[in-house]
Amino acid sequence: MTVPEGIVWAIFLLPVASLVTVTFVTKPFPRLSGFVTIAAIGLAWVFALWTLGAVIHSGGEPLHFGTYRWLRIATDNPVLNGIGGPNLDITLGLRIDGLSAIMLVVVTSVSLLVQIYSQGYMEGDGGYSRYFAYMSLFTAAMLGLVIVNSIIFIYVFWELVGLGSYLLIGFWFNKQTASDAAKKAFLTTRLGDIGFLLAILLIWTKTNTFNIPMLQTMAQNNQISDGVITLFALGMFAGAVGKSAQFPLHVWLPDAMEGPTPVSALIHAATMVAAGVYLVARMFPVFQASTEAMRTVAYIGGFTAIFAASIALVMSDIKRVLAYSTISQLGYMMLALGLGGYVAAIFHLLTHAFFKALLFLGSGSVNHATGTFDMRKMGGLRKYMPFTYATFLVGSLSLSGIVPFAGFWSKDEILANAWGDNKLLWAVAMTVVFMTALYTFRAVFLTFEGDYKGGEPSAHGEGAAAHGSGHRMPHESPWVMVLPMLVLAVPALLAGFVNFPMQSTQALGHLLEGALPASSAAALGNEKFNVLLAASSTLLALLGIGLAYAIYEAKLVRAEELRKIWGPLATLVERKYYLDDLYEGLVVRDGLYNVVCAVAQWFDTHVVDFAVNGAGQVTRKAGDTLRRVQSGSVQAYGSVGFAGVVLAAFLMLVLLER
Repeated sequence: MTVPEGIVWAIFLLPVASLVTVTFVTKPFPRLSGFVTIAAIGLAWVFALWTLGAVIHSGGEPLHFGTYRWLRIATDNPVLNGIGGPNLDITLGLRIDGLSAIMLVVVTSVSLLVQIYSQGYMEGDGGYSRYFAYMSLFTAAMLGLVIVNSIIFIYVFWELVGLGSYLLIGFWFNKQTASDAAKKAFLTTRLGDIGFLLAILLIWTKTNTFNIPMLQTMAQNNQISDGVITLFALGMFAGAVGKSAQFPLHVWLPDAMEGPTPVSALIHAATMVAAGVYLVARMFPVFQASTEAMRTVAYIGGFTAIFAASIALVMSDIKRVLAYSTISQLGYMMLALGLGGYVAAIFHLLTHAFFKALLFLGSGSVNHATGTFDMRKMGGLRKYMPFTYATFLVGSLSLSGIVPFAGFWSKDEILANAWGDNKLLWAVAMTVVFMTALYTFRAVFLTFEGDYKGGEPSAHGEGAAAHGSGHRMPHESPWVMVLPMLVLAVPALLAGFVNFPMQSTQALGHLLEGALPASSAAALGNEKFNVLLAASSTLLALLGIGLAYAIYEAKLVRAEELRKIWGPLATLVERKYYLDDLYEGLVVRDGLYNVVCAVAQWFDTHVVDFAVNGAGQVTRKAGDTLRRVQSGSVQAYGSVGFAGVVLAAFLMLVLLER
């Protein structure tokens, strides 16, 4: 089984075509814009499945396609003679292996279901066509990032993903909070991207290539010095910290919930935040070559996991609970990658994409019915919204790691890798298991159990104009929203079996290992299924669920009393450890921002303006001087001409005498 190169290009180009069509053709016809986007991404999904089948048929071996020169700067040509250094060749090619094929399926699957769901969720919104144009742009950028074989083109699509997220987070730009959240996301992730760009420049000066397979091979064969490898890996990880919302650049993701909920399901479950994990996994052989880089990834991931989980415990907004959960789970994946658990990390990325997208869509369904995301105004929705409740419960059990749901199997692989490599990080990961179950089922009990608390009668959810105004009682969402949730519930339950540990050959693991050089794959820390470890983690998850039930359903202990017991610590967590206050107050309003602005203003006034104005003054004075030569006097012209002839004759006589 083979896949033509044109089919792989089509996976990327179909959303591009959708973007162009919606922007220039169907914009006046909103419903048609939605259908065009769904059709384009649906066909891309079919092609992604075809591509995955071809990779499976090849036994996990990478599929190589043609390479095309995009740009060449020859430093040895006459124009640039003297610059020195190697020629700069930037080529574009496709590389499809197990990792990229799986990501193609994940991105197109979740994107397709989100577009279908959006037909109901965004109905009546004034920016309906614009929304689907942005969605097409974002999906195309993520697909491009996955399939290219050049680190410089990964960076290009990386920035396009950032642009798409900015547009989608700030989709309701007339809301100040949405506008601010979009700017915060864009600027925060740019900080990490500076490190990524510097890493690319560094590695080119040392290797004269941007080709990913070549860089992987050179790193594994010790053809790059240890210092360069470490700096290159840490620079790339800086970019991943920004995109995947790792500490300390995590602050943008919770605020990004200001975008439409389907955007949260796509960006913050399966695509943008997964890009950072994908980058580290894509360049995993490079990270393997640096012990310092691997240790940094592992410890930042572990700290992020427990740090974000603690904040999720106290959030009252259901989307922000899921946002901090996403940060925590991404930390889990980074922890696994840092400990050599390459397969475990991508396995968890796969399962997380499905159950977290399901949970975000469930939160949107609840908002559609109640007009709010505040769980304190919900309760009792189980009897009004049976399909939403059932699917949300499936996603919650999977997130909590309860057997046999998908999250159990991927979480267990991460725990097994941590147990075999670093007991401290294993203890952190086990603690996060308990906390995850606690905050997840806190959300379940506050939202769906007990008595309904009235919702928000003044508006009907995000973008009130889109959903109408006012409501009496909660209700189940329309089928166009329910159906994608039902579909996502299937992989949230069953996706774990693609790498079932009892199989003689783990299909997913075999496929992913084929994406790595042989030496890199041989060094992977793949741990066998540990029944005792799995039982222990499941027990911790059940204890977390039980505690959530005791506090929020049975009311054996009141949450307010617990808060009084914890006192200042509870305040610290509720204020998100004051990091937002630090960034927005000290750094942005009162400190670093003002210093940077002052320096920029001085540079602009004394350097840029001086250079520009100075050049203008020199030119003007030269013009004034030369203008006098053009006086219009024939006698003056004759005198100058005669003087020139005399001077020329004198020079000729001098030269002849010599």
